[in-house]
Formats: sequence, C-alpha cells, structure tokens
Amino acid sequence: MEEIAVALHYAVEEQIPRIIAKGKGKLAKSILDKAKECNIPIYEDKDLAVVLASLEAGSCIPENLYNAVAVVLAYCYQINSDFRHKLNLK
Repeated sequence: MEEIAVALHYAVEEQIPRIIAKGKGKLAKSILDKAKECNIPIYEDKDLAVVLASLEAGSCIPENLYNAVAVVLAYCYQINSDFRHKLNLK
C-alpha cells in the first residue's frame, strides 16, 4: 500500500479540526519529513489516514470522525506536554 499522510490543524477558536495538507507517495514523504523537521507529532493510523485523505484539503473534519480525530489530538497534546515537562516549561 502506498504511503499516505494527512496534516491536521486544530485551534480552539475554530472548534473543528481541519485538513491542511494531504498526499500519497512522494508528497506523503515530504509532509512527514516536514513534520519531523518542525517537531510536529506524528500519529499513525492507516485506516483513518485513508478516510481523511479522501476529503478535500482545507475542509473541516466531518462529525462522524470527531472521536477518531480526538484520539489523534489527545496523543499530540500528551506528546507536547511531555516535551514541555522535560524542558521544565510546564
């Protein structure tokens, strides 16, 4: 199966996560490389990535995917919290 990457953005004021980038193959690798370069957490869920990749870039996450995306966001918040704690930036 070809590699897939989907980048999400969530801001409290916007209330709903958005797809800001998506790609397959070389473009997916570029998205993942940029995330790593910028220390953005990467969460792997191939099934969710396939579904999200079928949506348009810039679109909000549909309500039926809120729970699945909430798991991703919770993971990212935990990773960021752990990182801040290690730097003693609580």
